[in-house]
Amino acid sequence: MPLMNADLIKTIVLSILPVSELRGAIPYAVYKGFSIPIAASISIAANICVPAIAFLFLESLHRLLYKIPQYRRFFDRFVDRARTKVHTKVEKYGYWGLLLFVAIPLPATGAWTGTLGAWVLGLSHKKAFFAIAGGVILAGIIVSILVALWGVSTQTIFFKPVS
Repeated sequence: MPLMNADLIKTIVLSILPVSELRGAIPYAVYKGFSIPIAASISIAANICVPAIAFLFLESLHRLLYKIPQYRRFFDRFVDRARTKVHTKVEKYGYWGLLLFVAIPLPATGAWTGTLGAWVLGLSHKKAFFAIAGGVILAGIIVSILVALWGVSTQTIFFKPVS
């Protein structure tokens, strides 16, 4: 079975999508016949691209929307509240906290959420990228271990197991 096929593309897309990321991509790839190390490597490499994509998208979209007074007022209030709420935690845990947040393979954590949080809090894109990449690697290892221990049928909602 050649590795350059639709399943490879689907694995990459699942790795990049906010709804699935590694939690969906690695089990999918293993289910489709990829070995766990290959599935993890492909998924991690694709998911590490998310911060670059997201920072670019957020900056471009924000620049356009910030010209709208309603958006500007909403955004400024939202960001001020968010920064006030988490300021002490960011000061205490910094980029290590971001890395650990991304590393936990649960819904609402991952590269997309970590990037959004770093962007809203005004963290350095370069440092945030490396923290998020580290978190992605750890999450990939965790998901791979779970797939190795329990199989793919219980790990994802993105395909139906064969009966």
